[in-house]
Amino acid sequence: MPVLPGAEPYRHEGGEVGVLLCHGFTGSPQSLRPWAEFLAERGLTVSLPLLPGHGTRWQDMAVTGWQDWYAEVDREFRALSGECRQVFVFGLSMGGALTLHLAARHGDAVSGIAVVNPANKVHGPAAHALPVARHLVRTTKGLANDIAKEGMDEVAYDRVPLHAAHSLRNFLRLVDGELPQVTQPMLLLHSPQDHVVPPADSARILSRVSSTDVREVLLEQSYHVATLDHDAERIFEESHAFIGRLAPSVGEKGSTTGG
Repeated sequence: MPVLPGAEPYRHEGGEVGVLLCHGFTGSPQSLRPWAEFLAERGLTVSLPLLPGHGTRWQDMAVTGWQDWYAEVDREFRALSGECRQVFVFGLSMGGALTLHLAARHGDAVSGIAVVNPANKVHGPAAHALPVARHLVRTTKGLANDIAKEGMDEVAYDRVPLHAAHSLRNFLRLVDGELPQVTQPMLLLHSPQDHVVPPADSARILSRVSSTDVREVLLEQSYHVATLDHDAERIFEESHAFIGRLAPSVGEKGSTTGG
């Protein structure tokens, strides 16, 4: 199945510091592409994979689950680790949960994490019905385009396959239990006005991780897809400064070649 225009994965070979970016549920690399390009322009090695079942049509996603999505980011992380001295992992929404899972599993191999409006739970009464409802109804309405900035359009599905939503619910429960195993420096950026993931998710993550080096940033001008919204530049700059503080080879000019 052809990939939707704009949803293609992105890879940039830069210096000895790498960044893995993880997109959200039913979304695509397009939501993080400006962030990835910002980091690439500053000399970093960047990987922004397309998660299995995403970026084509919702029917493809209906036959995938969290193990498939995580396997892809885990593979990319291992590839980056093989070529970079330090690797950071960033994520949006479900991509934030994938980031936290990676951090819990890989420990000190992850130099730091940055999460934007990270998901911690599938909310609403329908969540409890998913185990049964997914056998009766194939899809529900989509989650895309929660963006305050006019003229922006997220490349994402307009339907949510319930089998995939059920898998996401199970995954978020798993990650919630792993949060105390997350010890890396963390940058958490979240929108007070988010119509997909409530601020309570960020609060719970902050209260449960074991990280001692934590910075919380409020994105007052943006909704859920903040990486395409009014606060996008702030996210990009904050994350680059975060890397620069933890990876001394990333100088003010962004050189990571060491030469």
